[in-house]
Amino acid sequence: MSPQGAYRVLVPVGESVTLRNTVGYVVREAVERAAETDERASVHFVFPASWQRQDPTADVTAEAEDLLERVEAWIHEDTETEEGDELPVYVTTAIIGTGEYLFSPRDYAETLLSYARTNSIEHIVLDPEFKPGARAPLLTPLSAELSLADDVTYEEAPVDRAVRGRTLLGRDVDLRTFASVFGLSYLFYLAIGGFAGTFDFVTGAVSAAIVSVVLSGITFDRPVRPMRTGRTLARWLVYTPFLLWEIAKANIEVAIIVLRPSLPIEPSMEKIQPAVPGSLPVTSLANSITLTPGTITVDVRGNDFYIHTLTESAREALYDGDLEQAVRFVFFGRDSASIASPRERGQNAGDLAAEAEAEATAAADDDAEGGEES
Repeated sequence: MSPQGAYRVLVPVGESVTLRNTVGYVVREAVERAAETDERASVHFVFPASWQRQDPTADVTAEAEDLLERVEAWIHEDTETEEGDELPVYVTTAIIGTGEYLFSPRDYAETLLSYARTNSIEHIVLDPEFKPGARAPLLTPLSAELSLADDVTYEEAPVDRAVRGRTLLGRDVDLRTFASVFGLSYLFYLAIGGFAGTFDFVTGAVSAAIVSVVLSGITFDRPVRPMRTGRTLARWLVYTPFLLWEIAKANIEVAIIVLRPSLPIEPSMEKIQPAVPGSLPVTSLANSITLTPGTITVDVRGNDFYIHTLTESAREALYDGDLEQAVRFVFFGRDSASIASPRERGQNAGDLAAEAEAEATAAADDDAEGGEES
């Protein structure tokens, strides 16, 4: 822990285009406050590690250490000191949240506030483009969560944001992603409008091009690789009849219950933590559960699924995890299907669910590597 100072501030860091300017702003403020009080200020730069990564192969610790080393180098540059020389402010760098479940803005806010209170920090400075382990900026909801604290204040660093204009393909979008969105949009247009003639083909191409320009940057949460995509589509062909069979069985079970005079239903709300990392797998599982009579996915918050079940048999099937296993098979291959079911992991056991998440992402990594080798 840094020695006490007149000005103590916490700065969460992550890769962003405005981080360099945010570090410069905080250091300038710290130096100015130290000059006013004749006491060295203390600045804490922390990297909140998220359990859910867009890139399953990423080494979070190595990534964080590299970023924090760059922050220290920037501080030496801004204060015109050599590496190894004493800085005019106390600087602490740390990786936080490695053993915690971090997903929602509230999770990040609680982790930051806990660190601040432990280290007697009363002020947090946020990078305007701070994105803790996610594609979409969390600054606005994170600010809302921080504003609820009475003992810690916060501010957004007054630095220039990057211009949010779009190029033709958008930011971080390659030609394969653009082509994939274009092809899907074009086929959907023709399937709805018909293959009547030249007019439909031309208007379909124009519409698909507009959709691709606007949505290519947000349609996929990882790069499109033809081999991996092909295997996923093939596994979908296997999954579809399985899902239809589950729907048919559940329909019969519910119909029998409804037709019985005693109507033996036992409705309840259940909470499970399925091991299905990624937005598309989560959406697929949530919709599959809803399509199966007797269960409805009411809400998804982080890794928590809130599911309304109608009968005891529906709850048993939910905890057996057959649908979860099948969805993992579709997106991450055969190895991921062997991960323990929700019942075997322990209901609401966040640490066990996190381990299963790690296994699922590792299986996704193996699947991606296999596709590249193919």
